Amino acid sequence: MLDKVLIANRGEIALRILRACKELGIKTVAVHSKADRELMHVRLADEAVCIGPASSAQSYLNIPALISAAEVTDSSAIHPGYGFLSENANFAEQVERSGFTFIGPRAETIRLMGDKVSAINAMKAAGVPTVPGSDGPLGDDDATNLATAKRIGYPVIIKAAAGGGGRGMRVVHTEGHLLSAITVTQTEAHAAFGDGTVYMEKFLEKPRHVEVQVLADGQGNAIHLYDRDCSLQRRHQKVLEEAPAPGLDPDARAKVLDACRQACIEINYRGAGTFEFLYEDGEFFFIEMNTRVQVEHPVTEMVTGVDIVKEQLRIAAGLPLSIRQEDVKLNGHAFECRINAEDSRTFMPSPGKVTLFHAPGGLGVRMDSHLYTGYTVPPHYDSLIGKLITWGADRDIALTRMRNALDELLVEGIKTNIDLQKDLVRDSYFRQGGVNIHYLEKKLSS
Repeated sequence: MLDKVLIANRGEIALRILRACKELGIKTVAVHSKADRELMHVRLADEAVCIGPASSAQSYLNIPALISAAEVTDSSAIHPGYGFLSENANFAEQVERSGFTFIGPRAETIRLMGDKVSAINAMKAAGVPTVPGSDGPLGDDDATNLATAKRIGYPVIIKAAAGGGGRGMRVVHTEGHLLSAITVTQTEAHAAFGDGTVYMEKFLEKPRHVEVQVLADGQGNAIHLYDRDCSLQRRHQKVLEEAPAPGLDPDARAKVLDACRQACIEINYRGAGTFEFLYEDGEFFFIEMNTRVQVEHPVTEMVTGVDIVKEQLRIAAGLPLSIRQEDVKLNGHAFECRINAEDSRTFMPSPGKVTLFHAPGGLGVRMDSHLYTGYTVPPHYDSLIGKLITWGADRDIALTRMRNALDELLVEGIKTNIDLQKDLVRDSYFRQGGVNIHYLEKKLSS
């Protein structure tokens, strides 16, 4: 097993990783910016190292500072969490070259799946269903691009190959707007990601966002942990998730779950990962793979009983998967509400001192958060301050528990989106299951 893990992240995910390390008897190193001295995981870690000022670029994105911290603390491995450098192939490569274990996929795998064009081609080769598209980057030949769009059928969407987080994409409904949309997206992609490569896909009108959680050990063993529905989104950012995804076509579901597991074996995947799909009219269409642990991983843990972060640590230590596919059984239903330090109506960030924090409890209730009374939420980072998760023997029970848990959750001193989440879990359409990715945006604009 690993001896000492440096946690290259902050907030709730850093605390989540620390707890998994402690269960496995692994020593921990917390790195933090000057603005994050009072984070809970910094208090609980065996060692703590300040790696820079509040700016992410000078701290959590500072690769030399992170590797230096690992060196001075004699760490054996680095866990990137999610966000920041978690899907940065260059970081993974430098970690390994410096003599440390990167707790995640190999650098070449991150590169393969980080470029959406190469990822789609790899998935096609592995038998994973994909969205009809351009089969590669778009060139400069206008006639070819127009013919490609006609073959796919309007509406189409132009996407940056290096994009993410909802940036670098543009929907085109008519031929007259295609060429200008390609040019604008290329320019935006180059400015945002340093890479102007774009590709074209069929734009699905009312899809759901369904994803498949996988674990693979890089030794020829891979499993899926079933699926999640993450369709409640605002500006392509997830707000509320559940597992398993309700109302899927059973045959299509079984096929895509197995295809994802087989794809992991074919690309020699190592660690935790998530295949993201658009689901419409009983069909799955691959859009991307996240080569890291995800914010919403707890709902999968709640319905399968598998500790995803502990499996990451075991795999990084060179151990094979501790469970086989036949051992993975679905049990009940789970929801996760993302709790953000932001106004429920305007979505403006609300940093500041938390004067009171009370986490809900009871059977089937889990709160993943770094908050405590007296903690000051800094203005420099993502607004996520916690995740409220509930489990029930069925969807209705899990949803009832979420309604009650949200009523119990108290965060005072700052504004939060708790009222929005209360509204969502009481929404009649959401309670029926299967809302599409546009539902929340339309609800908020009505």
